[in-house]
Amino acid sequence: MLVQRVVVPHSLVESWTVLGDDAWPIEPIERYLAYLTDIERSPNTVKAYAHDLKDWFSFLAARGLDWREVRLEDVGEFVAWLRLPKLARTGMIAVLPSGEHHCSEATVNRKLSAISAFYQHEARHGVDLGDLLTTWQPAGRRGTAWKPFLHHVSKSRPEARRAIRLHAPRKHPRVLAPTEIQTILDACTRLRDRFLFALLYDTGVRIGEALGLRHEDLAAAERDLTIRRRINDNGARTKSKISRTVPVSPALVRLYADYLHEEVQDLDSDYVFVNLWCEPYGHPLSYQAVYDLVKRLRRSTGIEFDPHWWRHTTATRWLRDGIPVETVAKLLGHADIATTLDIYGRLTVEDARKALQAAGWFNNTEVRL
Repeated sequence: MLVQRVVVPHSLVESWTVLGDDAWPIEPIERYLAYLTDIERSPNTVKAYAHDLKDWFSFLAARGLDWREVRLEDVGEFVAWLRLPKLARTGMIAVLPSGEHHCSEATVNRKLSAISAFYQHEARHGVDLGDLLTTWQPAGRRGTAWKPFLHHVSKSRPEARRAIRLHAPRKHPRVLAPTEIQTILDACTRLRDRFLFALLYDTGVRIGEALGLRHEDLAAAERDLTIRRRINDNGARTKSKISRTVPVSPALVRLYADYLHEEVQDLDSDYVFVNLWCEPYGHPLSYQAVYDLVKRLRRSTGIEFDPHWWRHTTATRWLRDGIPVETVAKLLGHADIATTLDIYGRLTVEDARKALQAAGWFNNTEVRL
């Protein structure tokens, strides 16, 4: 089976499908991926679902199973199959017990989530496998003090849980130190590149949101930046469904003015970030161009990073500086404050140490140790 990119005719919309051994799209997967595209899910999301469903259907084909008649035990075997190295999935090669798993716990859980969503969609077409992937449990604590609006109304209702889920260790987002930020900015030899990373740091926007910016989105006098959901020529996308406005610093506005005066000059383009030194000249900067830039900066600075780390760094900085989590969630474009708490709401040891020092805990003289 093969995951294949698809471009919708007479449109900039990109999607993905899964081809079978006969080179034809696998109909149930194609129907579901087309649905995801129709409801404007990100092409990257559709691509990830395509790969996850390809693995599921490849597993079923290897065992001669019909996707409409699988059992919970089959899903369990699929999890074990995913954890095997690819060469061992045929059963022709033995795997030592000490061998590393091919898929991490988080990756397996993501694939199970994709399959669960696929079957929920197919249930509307008459394929009902009941509680194959979903089970209902009594409502309980979600592990956070935050409760949604009208929680008191729905707190006693049973909640849907996936029947199979691996325990995946929680990872803290990787953040950059101020010295690393400064080193990367100083390593940029062009104002466009420095402005791009300065913008990511100053506002916490996603790289796709930055690449989709138009000059009209940055109000220099008001010192604010508006993120709008739109279709862009370079495929850049924003995950937020509604527009949001983020304040920017005077230093960022000055850097923007320098960039316009020295590099953009009289170029006729609505996009903020464009090709200025390569073809196609004047076209909006692509994801690939940014990642090529990141690779060059990694080599010149010796610092490993990717564009999304800048968003993590800014969000973490805001919370550590005491900015209310509700404000941080709004600035980041999170639809649910629980998302902000889940990703950034955990303290490191150093955060806890600073809080204890500020409270005078280490200066306590009431008890001698």
